[in-house]
Amino acid sequence: MHQDMALVATVAISFVLAAGFGYLADRLRLPPLVGYLVAGIVMGPFTPGFTADSALAGQLAEIGVILLMFGVGLHFSASDLIAVRGVAIPGAIGEIIVATLLGIGLCSLWGWNLGAGLVFGLCVSVASTVVLLKALEERNLVSSPNGRVAIGWLIVEDLAMVLALVLLPIIAEILGAPGQPGGHPLTGGGTPVAVTIVLTLVKLGAFAVLAIVLGPRLVPWLLMLVARTGSRELFTLTVLAIALGIAFGSATLFGVSFALGAFFAGVVMSESNLSHRAAADSLPLQNAFSVLFFVSVGMLFNPMVLIHQPLAVIAIVALISCGKPLIAFSFVLLLRYPVSMALTVAASLAQIGEFSFIVAGLGVSLGLLSQEGHDLILAGAILSITLNPLVFFAAGKLKTVLARSMPAFTAQYGQPRFAALNRDLDIVRAKVEERESQQQLKKQQLLNTFPLFSKVNEHALEELLLLFRPAPASPGDKVIRMGERGDAMYFIASGAVEVRLPGKAILLEDGAFFGEMALLSGGLRTADVIAVDFCQFLRLDRRDFNLFMTRHPRLRAAVSDMARERRQMNVVPEAKSGAVD
Repeated sequence: MHQDMALVATVAISFVLAAGFGYLADRLRLPPLVGYLVAGIVMGPFTPGFTADSALAGQLAEIGVILLMFGVGLHFSASDLIAVRGVAIPGAIGEIIVATLLGIGLCSLWGWNLGAGLVFGLCVSVASTVVLLKALEERNLVSSPNGRVAIGWLIVEDLAMVLALVLLPIIAEILGAPGQPGGHPLTGGGTPVAVTIVLTLVKLGAFAVLAIVLGPRLVPWLLMLVARTGSRELFTLTVLAIALGIAFGSATLFGVSFALGAFFAGVVMSESNLSHRAAADSLPLQNAFSVLFFVSVGMLFNPMVLIHQPLAVIAIVALISCGKPLIAFSFVLLLRYPVSMALTVAASLAQIGEFSFIVAGLGVSLGLLSQEGHDLILAGAILSITLNPLVFFAAGKLKTVLARSMPAFTAQYGQPRFAALNRDLDIVRAKVEERESQQQLKKQQLLNTFPLFSKVNEHALEELLLLFRPAPASPGDKVIRMGERGDAMYFIASGAVEVRLPGKAILLEDGAFFGEMALLSGGLRTADVIAVDFCQFLRLDRRDFNLFMTRHPRLRAAVSDMARERRQMNVVPEAKSGAVD
């Protein structure tokens, strides 16, 4: 195949095979992602037939991880992270340390050196947020307290892996890995380790400050600016530009991962009133590119490792699917949280994914990990991802058994801390619901005041709220002057105005509108409009009027008909909701 078509072929065949094997997996009552992994194995270089471009597939998969982590951030605000800090931070750090030590111990039994053991231990200690999110979504646990703790736990793991990625090259120099110059035990490449760690923490801190402080001011404003154009494709493009731009910029400027940068982009955007629309617009791309992530993982897997080293594969899978869950379960209970939360977190961590592949790849490039070790980690990842639904099923059964055998313990243990956590999460949830209800109330008030807008859908009402510009007026203020060019249409939210025509004056009160005739005809104003009370107007500028009416012909027709009737009747004085200019 021509090289120029490599991208098209990779995407097309990935989607075709993933759809086919995903459907087959579903018929076999397996998660569709198992089918996606099999599709990747079929397309990989270790099986006969078509071989896709693994480099291209990996880059496309990275976009999938970015978009998925962006979606996680949209639904997981900074307040959520703060609410679960009591269990997520100490639990995740403790689990990483213990799992890494177990990995080093297992590697020592195989005769691997300390560097290889450290890389291997880090790889098995961190779970995949992509896999976790899919598992929680299937069980409707994303918004539950247990689900939020599990997501927060993995975010802490991701942050820890960012630091590990920075420190691994230094460790390789200290250990004198092949291809790396030997260094002084307290220095790496001429820079003291302590200084490097401090610089890394400063970079992470600077990124977090910018994301948390500057982001909520800039991103919602930018979304509002674009939403005012009324272009859905431009809004979707802006959402994707923010997600990918922040992810790429954070990786380039601050050295954090694409996934972490995208997560913070979602967290920042979640503070906007348009976050639900942003989530809905980006969801199709999230789903499509997340499929490519699993396909690319399957492409890296060499099935022969199952034959050549079956005992090593079994040991790795046992450590990931049994050892890590037991560690996490123990930490949650030691922190005095309920058994149900411990089981959910334990099942969530019984797999490894994207960060494991990144760390393993870096370990190979630094000479710390052999290609054999890389293949074993991939085998452990694919098998643990495949077995993860069974772990969740077993956790559910174990919860039922414990509730029957130890009802008092399971019902009471950890409840005080769980209640405190729930209160914190309820406060966060209440703030979100209040913000959403306020937006809904604004739309309802708009419909109640101006029944004309019942001709448009809910999205159009949201767009109107963005387009309207508040404009106050005091008694005696001249809102419109006769002979001027029409620059806006006015809706009276409160107060009253008087339209002064030759020989008559017409009173318009709240619920009426005026100023549209000059916009429809392109002519000049034909009357003065003067405020006779303290007024609040909703002003729709000429450009916004033309764009909105073009997109909603039913509303334009209704406004035009009302204007035509009033013109023919020479303006009926008693009209309240008519159009007067």
